[in-house]
Amino acid sequence: MSRIGKMPVDIPSGVNIDIKDDVVTVKGPKGTLSQELTGGIKIKIEEGKINVTRPSESKQHRSLHGLYRSLINNMVEGVTKGYQKDLQIEGVGYRAELSGTSIVLRLGHSHPIKVDPPEGITLEVPSPTAITVKGIDKHLVGQVAAKIRKIRPPEPYKGKGIRYLGEVVRIKPGKKAVGAEQ
Repeated sequence: MSRIGKMPVDIPSGVNIDIKDDVVTVKGPKGTLSQELTGGIKIKIEEGKINVTRPSESKQHRSLHGLYRSLINNMVEGVTKGYQKDLQIEGVGYRAELSGTSIVLRLGHSHPIKVDPPEGITLEVPSPTAITVKGIDKHLVGQVAAKIRKIRPPEPYKGKGIRYLGEVVRIKPGKKAVGAEQ
């Protein structure tokens, strides 16, 4: 059995789970998420826990077993607590500002860059050099944060750009000036 797949998912109070035609729908205080199941993976709800089972020991079923258990766990956690990614802006004159629901980034380009969040994602700017991406879908939060980081990734010589909070950027040494030896 898959180590991850065989662990049950606890259902907290206030969360409703509905299974119809291989589609799992999780409703909670923060919103609703749904996921379609493929490959014959079955879900059973027993005693406030969700158990994921697979029909056989084939390689595909083994790989899908842990995957769907993790996706369901992420959905339950998302509708109860939500997910958040923090980004940090490094560089002189680099900053972000909130404009309605979108953010405007000034990152040394010839023009400001406007980023509109997709539905279900909220962008916050707690300081001019920090961006927070929040939502209930873990995949979507990570994808939006990665797209914002991709606008100006940290460069390896001075470290200027957008990075995840706590990300370590290895700084390369520049060219060394060689003195004229004669």
